[in-house]
Parts: sequence; structure tokens; C-alpha cells
Amino acid sequence: MEKKQSGSHDDSSAATRPPGTPGHDFEGACAFNSDGTALVDVVFPCLNERSALPHVLRTLPAGYRAIVVDNGSSDGSGALAASLGAAVVEEPRRGFGAAAHAGLLAATAEYVGFCDCDGSLDPAELAPMLELVRAGRADLVLGARHPVRGSWPVHARLANIVLSRRLRRLTGIPITDLGPLRLARRSALLGLDLTDRRSGYPLEMFLKAHRNGWRVAEVPVTYAPRLGKSKVTGTVRGTLMAMKDMSAQLNAASRWLAPPETGGPATLRPPSLKPPSEGGEAAP
Repeated sequence: MEKKQSGSHDDSSAATRPPGTPGHDFEGACAFNSDGTALVDVVFPCLNERSALPHVLRTLPAGYRAIVVDNGSSDGSGALAASLGAAVVEEPRRGFGAAAHAGLLAATAEYVGFCDCDGSLDPAELAPMLELVRAGRADLVLGARHPVRGSWPVHARLANIVLSRRLRRLTGIPITDLGPLRLARRSALLGLDLTDRRSGYPLEMFLKAHRNGWRVAEVPVTYAPRLGKSKVTGTVRGTLMAMKDMSAQLNAASRWLAPPETGGPATLRPPSLKPPSEGGEAAP
């Protein structure tokens, strides 16, 4: 997607934002290899997101290639994404994890980002995540969502607070949000052997990254009202289903996370593996 440029919003307030607040005026957002190929593949799980696709793909920085995974859309999302220059992967098996993993398998770039395809997140905000990983300061970077008014239903936000608190106790990682905007090395992600194909996929990635001794970091990102109808967090039923999937991941993790003995973070059982190497290879 060579013609895509960073940021289509008016960002005139960027100079007045205090340090650490989300925005997308990133230096060095362009990310090309020496041969001109994309340094980052961005996976967009997509189910009937025709109304959001033009905006989402327009905000992708130069050097970031879009992989739109059509998860059984009936509104022509896949064809529209292809016409806008994205690589399109068909994944008929429904589920966020199924679509996200199909995109990961299709990726070829050294780094892979994940972003919702509904317009709620700005893929340009992957740029500071990339810099953290390239600089060796983190192995997995998550976007901590700072919601715009009306963007995050109360029931979903409360569920996220409860989950984040539990994860902090389990892992000792000061996580505040298990957000969908994230980035890591492709080969390292493949080495995690992710198996969830529904809503537990993001949590499984976090837990297995912790198990393997990865350095996990957060950066603040803006969370805007989505374009179109939500399939998960916009409904109580969808949120409950996501919580069920995530509970299954937490229960599975309990087999290798020892309970805290003094109220502190859990310890690993067995000992953690080494984090990904600088070359991105998963630890043996």
C-alpha cells in the first residue's frame, strides 16, 4: 500500500497534547525495508466493515501493508478492501482469533501489527510501538485505549478493568488494557503457537508472551466511536461471550502459573523461556 499516508484527521491540537497522551503525529512513521518492501504487515480482522474500510486504510502510514482478513462478510468488504489496495485473505471460519491468525499466517513482514477494522483505532498509532520493539525495549506492545466520549460501552469498560486487574496480579505486568491494537515480531508471534480462534486470542497472546519471558509494554492510544455496529463489546451478549473465552484462557494458564504465596504476582511453573532474539526467532 505505497500510496497510503499517515493521518487523515485534523491534528492541529497535537502540539498542545501533554506528553504520554495518544495522538498520531509520529516521527519516523514510514517503515520500509531497504528494498522498498513493507517493514510492517497490519492485520485487520474484518466482518461487514464496508463503511469503515476507506477511512481505516487511508490512515495507514507509508510502509505498513494492510492485510484485511474477510471473515465471511456479506456487504462486499473484501472486494472493497482489495480495490483500495489491501491484501485480502478469506477466512470463512467465524471468530476474531480465526481471522487474526489467518492474517498472521499470511504476513511476510518482519513485524506484524493488529488493528480493529471498525474505525475505532488509528493504525498510525502503531508507529511508536514499532520503535519500542525495534529498539529492543519491548517484545510485545499493546495500545492502552483512552476513550473518546461515547466510544466504550460501560459494561465492556468495566469488564476490561476487572480483567486488567486480574492480569496484573497474575503476571506482575502493570497492564491497564488488553486492547486489540498491538505489535510484535512475526516469527516470535508464530512461535507462541496460538490456538484460540475466538475472543480469547488477544489474551492467549499476552499470557503466552508472559510465559515465554517477553517484555510487554503499553502505549496510550485514542479509542474513538466505531463506524457501524459492534459484534462483540457493543452488546452485552458479545461481551459475555468474550469473557467466557477469556476465562478459558485464564483457566488454561493456571496450569503453568503458580498461585501467589504472599499476595504478589504469580510465579511461572515451569521457569519462563527466553524472550525473542534480536533476529525475531522464537526461543527454543
